[in-house]
Amino acid sequence: MSPKYDLDKIKFATDPATFERAVDLYTSGKVTKFKEKEGVNVYSAVVQGGQPYHVSVEARRYGCGHCDCYLGKKSTLCKHIVAVALYAVMDGQPLSDEDKKSVNNPTSSGHLGDLTKEELVTIKKAITYGLRYIKPYNGPSRLWFSYQNSLQEGCGRLAKIVSDLPVNKKTAQILVTLLLRLDEKLTRGGVDDSDGTVGGFIQQVVEILSEYAELDPSCIETFKILAGRPTCFGWEEPLVRLVDEG
Repeated sequence: MSPKYDLDKIKFATDPATFERAVDLYTSGKVTKFKEKEGVNVYSAVVQGGQPYHVSVEARRYGCGHCDCYLGKKSTLCKHIVAVALYAVMDGQPLSDEDKKSVNNPTSSGHLGDLTKEELVTIKKAITYGLRYIKPYNGPSRLWFSYQNSLQEGCGRLAKIVSDLPVNKKTAQILVTLLLRLDEKLTRGGVDDSDGTVGGFIQQVVEILSEYAELDPSCIETFKILAGRPTCFGWEEPLVRLVDEG
């Protein structure tokens, strides 16, 4: 029985602190007695922590499970559940250094470079996929936290893409387009960003584009589309200012 999720799903849908603690548990061999429960699509294990914790995780959705730790008893996703999900995905094999990295915020790669046409197509498809998680909220209040997790996952997936981009005019255009798509979701797409997950991501990408402009001034030309264009909270102003100063 293979899990219906993969390492990326776990990484991007888990808050960075919990993911990093789960990685520590997994890599230090604290997940023991792992087994599959035939016929019920559930994995079970004993995770050694302050005491042995009995953990179960669904094969279909890694966030659905049970742990007898303090958080698990409150139906909160804990590091023990995530560690068992990691074991299911990795089949007990080691994680690479890249696998272990959690994605906190987008950053600029800081280096100039170009992309092939094929790479550009792949990146645009990955962005579209990440944007699927930033969706309208129209459910009951009991689904609020799972909805926020979806926004977090979407921004996490997008942060990884943004952080890997080389600096050039084409990638600046990709980021400007991404910002406009996110703005559309916030202003007219029904996204409830009450906790500022998406807004914070937008501000960080604006800062990255400001860094792009320093490294490659030709990137500033891609900001012209923002002039005179109202946005949900005026995030475009620093970029338009660079156009005016140029």
